[in-house]
Amino acid sequence: MKYLITGGAGFIGSTLADSLLTDGHEITVVDNFNDYYDVSLKEANVAHNISNKNYALYRVDIEDKSKLSDIFKDNEFDAVIHLAARAGVRPSLENPSDYVKSNILGTVNVLDCMKDYGVKKLVFASSSSVYGNCKEDKFCEDLKVTEPISPYAATKSACEQICYTWHHLYDISVVALRFFTVYGPRQRPDLAINKFAGLIDANKPVEMYGDGSTMRDYTYIDDIISGIKSAINYDKSGYEIINLGGGEPITLKNMILTLEKVMGKKAVIIQKPMQPGDVEKTVCDWSKAHNLLGYCPCTSFEEGISKFIDWRRKNIIL
Repeated sequence: MKYLITGGAGFIGSTLADSLLTDGHEITVVDNFNDYYDVSLKEANVAHNISNKNYALYRVDIEDKSKLSDIFKDNEFDAVIHLAARAGVRPSLENPSDYVKSNILGTVNVLDCMKDYGVKKLVFASSSSVYGNCKEDKFCEDLKVTEPISPYAATKSACEQICYTWHHLYDISVVALRFFTVYGPRQRPDLAINKFAGLIDANKPVEMYGDGSTMRDYTYIDDIISGIKSAINYDKSGYEIINLGGGEPITLKNMILTLEKVMGKKAVIIQKPMQPGDVEKTVCDWSKAHNLLGYCPCTSFEEGISKFIDWRRKNIIL
């Protein structure tokens, strides 16, 4: 099969590309290599595949519909895995218009190109942030997501609806996956686990926002990749929203304690006020993913942290 991965030089996209190439598929990656974080990290994510005959890389921004259309014209894709987006909850408060252009307009461009060139299957990367400050014990897909608390979350929620519209109008099959805090090798350096690990290794203070009771449903990258691949093959209905989480919510305090245990070093913690846009908790109900995709996260948090720290110490200059 031939797949297009947008955002394919990033953390999740490059890991997915590696896995699909190993399975024998042809992979085309579109990525604009923006400077939201160190571009050299993205270059490293793709470098080992450049010479692979089954791999093609286009340095193109999904906001540029003309160039994106040329890629579709020159290829016959069996499916698109749309991971490209401007990332980060807190930065979206500072530059919301950039998030609207990249995440919403970019998604419309991808969908329009699929319509124009007859590509009928989309897997879209949504986010648990769409749930806002949900008070339910577990977040299930049937909950209302009409109260996002950051521009980033609002764009992801909007894109889910836009994907439905193109499904309804043009018979594009869509699986929108709501990722819950993905971590593991190649994780973005601005995300908490990677950022805190670097600070602990460097004996620098870790800024803990709030009292440490905020909770995240961390999901190890291998489990996410398994869920995405199952979503690519899902064909029982035309439009689904599905949670992909780890099933093991961890408080911020316990996340830091786990890092300390695995790394064998104590963190110097500075407590700070909660940040605007940050949700209090995410708790994934992944029963729908299990029922429809056979999804079952199998990596415990401590095991995942151990794998991540091992990778980080082999690949990051401390």
